[in-house]
Amino acid sequence: MTIEATIQGTPLVFETESGLFSPNWVDPGTLSLLASVRFSQEDKVLDLGCGYGAMGIYAAKLLGADRVHMIDSNPTAVRCAERNARLNGVAGVHFQVSDGFRDFHGTGFTKILCNPPYHTDFSVAKHFIEKGFNRLLVGGALWFVTKRDTWYRKELSAVFGGTRVTQHDSYFIFEAIKKSPTYASVASKRP
Repeated sequence: MTIEATIQGTPLVFETESGLFSPNWVDPGTLSLLASVRFSQEDKVLDLGCGYGAMGIYAAKLLGADRVHMIDSNPTAVRCAERNARLNGVAGVHFQVSDGFRDFHGTGFTKILCNPPYHTDFSVAKHFIEKGFNRLLVGGALWFVTKRDTWYRKELSAVFGGTRVTQHDSYFIFEAIKKSPTYASVASKRP
């Protein structure tokens, strides 16, 4: 299957496969998140749970392929994302199959973008939030898009010390900025 999409004025083409998330069109939550993020040329971006690559490839078109890393636990998704990077002229993006951060050791990110599986229990999202915090530079931001508000707001605030939340249609866009090297809940318990 092939999707043609223009994301924030950037025309992109994606080949997808059944069994991947949103194989027939770019997910509206992804589009909502990308409409909210502002990139700078110094950004180092991680597309966490990249699927067939919409967020990471868009970022690579703006920043350059060498500034973007993409990971997913599904080898088929990573193969599609690699193919889509070539199709869109950003073949130098860094790819890895990894179950969250378990096999991925990249650090120093200024932005982590994620459309997490929010119709499951929260263990995956908790892992993404806690381990994502550790992979960001101070001043970097974790961006999430979900259809759920309360749990994400509380968890992001506990780890990051707060989060900015905007709503776009039925989606919540979270931007949590890393303000210190330690989790906010740990820092607040210090004497």
